Amino acid sequence: MTNASAMTALQSLAATNRALDTTQNRISTGYRVSEAADNAAYWSIATTMRSDNKALSTVQDALGLGASKVDTSYTAMNSAVETANEIKVKVVAAVGASEADKAKIQTEIDALQVQLKAYAEGATFSGSNWLAVNSTVAAGHTAAGVHNDAKIISSFNRDNSGNATLTMIAVDVQEIKLYDAAATTNETMGILEGLRDTTTGLRTDGHTQAVAGTVAATTGYSISTLDVVGFTDQQIEQMLVVVDTTIAEMTDAATKLGSAKKSVDLQKQFVSQLMDSIDRGVGQLVDADMNKESTRLQALQVQQQLGIQALSIANGNAQNILSLFRN
Repeated sequence: MTNASAMTALQSLAATNRALDTTQNRISTGYRVSEAADNAAYWSIATTMRSDNKALSTVQDALGLGASKVDTSYTAMNSAVETANEIKVKVVAAVGASEADKAKIQTEIDALQVQLKAYAEGATFSGSNWLAVNSTVAAGHTAAGVHNDAKIISSFNRDNSGNATLTMIAVDVQEIKLYDAAATTNETMGILEGLRDTTTGLRTDGHTQAVAGTVAATTGYSISTLDVVGFTDQQIEQMLVVVDTTIAEMTDAATKLGSAKKSVDLQKQFVSQLMDSIDRGVGQLVDADMNKESTRLQALQVQQQLGIQALSIANGNAQNILSLFRN
């Protein structure tokens, strides 16, 4: 009534079939842990890290966009520095020149001033312009005109508590802007438009546009409004101080942009390597070893055949009883 051998052989065959199903699933999916039932801890870790890697992919795109913005501003700033140096040369040429020659020099300066404005206004990428801004609405400012840095997302992080945070690369628009349509004081205007003190060359509030032939302590100059016609040699020498200081500030701004550009490039490289590292780490947790699974598959197939044979033998032993009832 009870065939113990057949029951044992059947249980062994069922266990072999379950192991065979598991191995075949790993080979077909490529995963040792493809769902929470396989290994809840590893599956949870892998799912979280895959999600973080998708976020890092978005960070990589943001870095690419930020790099383009920085590069656009950096290129325009370098061109503006070269043009400002041309203006400096023209101002030097105006010292001791006749009024007729000054008029010709001013024609060239006017063209260079227009070019400076064109560089600043043309430094736009994806709607962002950090050189010709309106401080009430531009990147780097809030709607109320309160100054904030322009930020580029550089990394997605998760701390030991599982909290996600973002790391930013900041660009101070106030320090690099050449023009500001909303500025009302010399100190808040852009590098090229704020009136500067004739001694220090710094942008100073309370100064007014210098008048030809009149030297006063409270008058100032700016590259964007520079005019040598009718001005004395003493005033033109003051212009040189202003132009030279302006170029120094533009050079500092270009340095800041260059530093931001380098930071973005390094971060792009790091994020790419970090994503690869996370992929490798997740793979070590959940990927199947195809060499091992292939070997296991062949062994289980042999065990399955042996199990079927063992079950057949166990069932065959019971058949021997029938021989007692023959004849």
